[in-house]
Amino acid sequence: MKHLLVFFMLFAAVLSAQDQYTISGSIKDASNGETLFGASAFLEGTTIGAITNEYGFYSITAPKGNYTLVISHMGYTEIKREIELIRNQKIDLEIQEFTTRLEEIVVTAEEPERAILRKPEMSVAKMNIKTVKQMPVVLGEVDVIKSLQLLPGVTNNGEGSSGFNVRGGAVDQNLVLLDEAIIYNTSHLLGFFSVFNADAIKDMKLYKGGIPARFGGRASSVLDIRQKDGNSKNFALTGGIGLISSRLAAEGPLFKDRGSFLIAGRGSYAHLLLKAAGEKNSANFYDLNLKTNYNINENNRLFLSGYFGRDAFDFNGNFTSSYGNKSGNLRWNHIFNDRLFSNASVIYSEYDYDLGIDLLEFDWISSIKNYHLKYDLKYYFNDRFKLDFGASGIYYKFDPGQITPSTPTSSINPRKLDEKRAFESGIYINAEHKLTDNLTAQYGLRYSAFARLGGQPMANYANNQPVVYNNTLGIYERGIEIGETNFDKGETIKDFGNLEPRVSLAYQLNEFSSVKAGYSRVAQYIHLLSNTTSVTPLDVWTPSGQFVEPQISDQFALGYFRNFKDKIYSLEVEAYYKTTDNRIDYIDGSDLIGNNTIETEILNGESRAYGLEFLVRKNEGRFTGWLAYTLSKSEQRAPGGSAGGLGINDGNWYNTAYDRTHDFSLTGAYKLNDKWSLGTNLVFQTGRPVTYPNGQYEYEGLSIASYSDRNSDRLPAYHRLDISATYRPNRRPNKRWKGEWVFGLYNVYNHKNAASISFGQNIETGANEATRTAIFGMVPSATYNFKF
Repeated sequence: MKHLLVFFMLFAAVLSAQDQYTISGSIKDASNGETLFGASAFLEGTTIGAITNEYGFYSITAPKGNYTLVISHMGYTEIKREIELIRNQKIDLEIQEFTTRLEEIVVTAEEPERAILRKPEMSVAKMNIKTVKQMPVVLGEVDVIKSLQLLPGVTNNGEGSSGFNVRGGAVDQNLVLLDEAIIYNTSHLLGFFSVFNADAIKDMKLYKGGIPARFGGRASSVLDIRQKDGNSKNFALTGGIGLISSRLAAEGPLFKDRGSFLIAGRGSYAHLLLKAAGEKNSANFYDLNLKTNYNINENNRLFLSGYFGRDAFDFNGNFTSSYGNKSGNLRWNHIFNDRLFSNASVIYSEYDYDLGIDLLEFDWISSIKNYHLKYDLKYYFNDRFKLDFGASGIYYKFDPGQITPSTPTSSINPRKLDEKRAFESGIYINAEHKLTDNLTAQYGLRYSAFARLGGQPMANYANNQPVVYNNTLGIYERGIEIGETNFDKGETIKDFGNLEPRVSLAYQLNEFSSVKAGYSRVAQYIHLLSNTTSVTPLDVWTPSGQFVEPQISDQFALGYFRNFKDKIYSLEVEAYYKTTDNRIDYIDGSDLIGNNTIETEILNGESRAYGLEFLVRKNEGRFTGWLAYTLSKSEQRAPGGSAGGLGINDGNWYNTAYDRTHDFSLTGAYKLNDKWSLGTNLVFQTGRPVTYPNGQYEYEGLSIASYSDRNSDRLPAYHRLDISATYRPNRRPNKRWKGEWVFGLYNVYNHKNAASISFGQNIETGANEATRTAIFGMVPSATYNFKF
C-alpha cells in the first residue's frame, strides 16, 4: 500500500508540472452557517472545478491567470467572483437560498449538470431533506427510510416497515451511518417509524453500488446520513405536533460565534392514547440528537455528536420489551494546507434489546457494541487528480443474550450465552482521475482484515461438521459435539483478509449525456441472525469465525444518464449484476433464540441478484417529482456441502425473501399557490416470496401439513396510493414564526395489503382455511410544523 501511494503521488506530480496555484475554502449557507455538501465550485469557461466534501471544503488547482469563480448549489442563488490566480488563495463563501423560485424536488444529485455527468460515481442516490418533508407517509411522520424506498433498486420489508433492501440484498448487508456511527436497528415501534429525525438531518447519500473504498463491512449498500452542525448565525426552533408523536429541535451559536449546537428530541404518546382508550397494551419511543462544534482556528475544527433512542412495549403486563441505539462521535477536521484535508474520528455505537415475560418470570438482554477509530485524508493534486486514503479499526463486543429470573419464585435458572469479540481493520487508497476532457475514472483498493478473538470456549464436532444430514429422516440435524477448546481473550480463534478493488468510469458523450460503468468488491464480516422475513429487535449479530465465513460481494453496473431541456427533466438507467459468496441460510426448524452454537442451525451458500433500474425526474416548475421502476431478480442457494444431503431446496436456486420482480413508484408535488401544495405517492410491488403448504396427511389422528419448496409462492401484489396537502397560512418573509399544517391520507383506497397469510383448520367445520393479515387500511393524519 505504501508503494502504491508513492506511485500515485509521483504520477500526479508529473501532471501538475506547469505553474499552477490553488483556491480552497469552505462554502456555507448564509442563513445559518451550515456547511454545504455537494456544492459546486468551478472556473467559468473551463472544465476545472470541484464539489465540496461532507464538511463543505473545496480545492481547485489551475494555471496562473484571471478567472471567474462560480459557486452554485441547487436551491441557492449562484454567485460569481472575479479572481486573479497568481498565488494560492483561501476563499470562504456563503450563499443564499433562492427564495423567489418555486420549491423544488431533487432526488439524486443537487449539483449542476457538469457534476452529474462527469463525476465517475454511479449507483448513488442523494436526497434533499426538503423533498423528504413533502412526501405523504404513514401516521404523518416524516421518514427518511421510507423516502428512500421510493427510489429504484430500494424496496421495503413489508407494510409499515422502516427496514430496507437494496438491489436484492438482505437488511444486514446495509451499512447505516449517522455521523459516521453505525446504527444497527433503524426502526421505532417495530418499523412504523425510522430512528432518523428529519429536523436534525442535513443530508443523506445512499450508495447502491460503486461503493467508495473508504467504506467497508457491508455487502450491499452504504447509507451515509449527516446531522446538522447547528445554526451558527441565530437561535432557531423547529418542531411539529402530530397525532402519534411530536418533535422539537433547538440550534444556535456557541463560544462567542466560534461554534454552534443542535439538540433535537422526539417522542411518541401512543401509550397515553391507548390508555385513554382503555387498552391495556402500550407502546412508545423517544430519541435525542445532539451535536456541537468548535472552530479552534481556520485550519482546525472539532465536532461532538451523539444519538440516543429507545422503544418500550408492555403487552397487558405479561410481556415487556425495549430496545435502543446509542452512538457518539468525536471528530477533528484539520486542513494541512490548501490541498490536503483530513478527518480523524473516535466513534462508539451500541444496540441492545431487553425482554421480560411475567408468566415465566424471567428477563432477557442482548447487545452489540463497537469502538471505532478512523482517519481519512484527501489530497487535491490538481484539477485532474484527487486522492483519498486512510485507515480504520473497529473492536466489536457481541453479547448474544443473558437470562435471569425476575422473581424469587422463578423456576428459570440464570444463564449467559458466550460473549464474542472481534477486531476489524481496513486501509484504503482511492483516486479520482480525469483521464481526458470526456473520460473520468475513480479507482481504488481497500484491504480489510478481521480477527475472531477468544474469551470463550468453542465447541468441537465430529468430522468438523456442526450440521449433518440424517438420511433416514431426510432432515438436517445438529452435529455430534465431541468436546470444546478454550481460547483466551487475547488469542485469535480465526482471522481473515481480503483485497477489495473498486473502479468506476464516466464518459461524457456530449453536453447532455454520459455513460458510466463500475465494479466493486466488498467483504462483510458480521452477520445478522434472523430466520424471519423482516428484521426484529430480537435478532442478534454474530461475527465470522471457524464455521461462518465472511460474505464476499462482487457487483458490476452499467448506466446511461441524460438531462433534457436545461436540466428540467432527467433520465437515469442502470443495469447491475451482483453475486455474494458465503451467504448463510437456515435449516428447516432452526432455533436461533438462546442458542450458544449458531453454527448448528445454518448452511453456507451463495446469492445472486440482477436487474434494470429506471428513474425519470422533473426538477423544476409547479409540478415536480419522479417515476421509478425496477425489474429485478434476487435468489440464493445453499448446497449441503460437507454436511451431506442436497441442501436447502435440493441445492437449487430459490427466491430470497426480499425478491421483487417489479417495483414501481410515482412521486409528485404540485404547488397550487403560495399557501397550498399537494403531494402524492403511488406504489406497486410484486408480492414478497413465501412458503405455503401444498398438502396434508394424517399421522396418528393428527393432520400434518407438507410444504412446497422454500419461497416458491408469493403474497399478493402490494399497492397503495398516498396523498397529502400542506397549508401555510402566513407567508410573510419578515415574520420569524412560520407554521404549516400537513394533512395526509395513507392508502387512499383502503387496500388491505397482505403482511402474511397463515393456514389452519376451522375447529367447528374441520375445513382448511387461509387467514390474511393486513396491518394498515386507510390512515388519515394531521401534523402542525413550525419554525422560529
